[in-house]
Amino acid sequence: MVIKESMPAVKSRVLCGTANRELAERICRQIELENGPGQIFIAENLIDFVEDLAQARPRVIVLDDEIVGGAPLLEFLRQLNESAPVVLIAPFERQNEVARTVTSGQVEFVGRQGDYASLAAHLALRHLRTAGQPGTPADSPGAAMSDEVAEIFRHDINNPLTGILGNAELVLSHGGKLAPADIQRLQTVVELAVRLRETIRRLSDAWGVESRASKSA
Repeated sequence: MVIKESMPAVKSRVLCGTANRELAERICRQIELENGPGQIFIAENLIDFVEDLAQARPRVIVLDDEIVGGAPLLEFLRQLNESAPVVLIAPFERQNEVARTVTSGQVEFVGRQGDYASLAAHLALRHLRTAGQPGTPADSPGAAMSDEVAEIFRHDINNPLTGILGNAELVLSHGGKLAPADIQRLQTVVELAVRLRETIRRLSDAWGVESRASKSA
């Protein structure tokens, strides 16, 4: 795992998950060149990626499908998208597999062809700039508090929870080496984490509704 750090800039944090070191460096250089110094985390395998997701609190995720391995890509993307916008790099033949999330605007798809590193960096930059546009903070104290609570749900709670889910599912993928009782316990962990994630989503949505109502008022 490689972590590139400069002066702290929370809104500029990008988590780049790829085993291709050259690809990661190209994306990082372009983002830093156009967006200025920030913090860019590079994870070169799935375990590091899941751990960094909980720690880095990324504003944007750039994911190379090669590090996902045998994990279900669509479900993995759904989990990631609850933490931050995702820019997925994958062969064009995988586009149909994730078409629903791409069509809904939840994931940006970049085919692994041509200068795809520049395109991935451009899309990541667009999300960073959108997150930092003036006027996004609420004007009223109550709405500001709602935005703050929603942010805590999305990042301080949801990211570590995604890490728990990712690690549990990763261990379950090697279930042949585990005792049946251990597999059952891990499945229970996954089920409870999914239920907790759904509760967090509902609470976060509720705070978002309150924030929008406060802004309108």
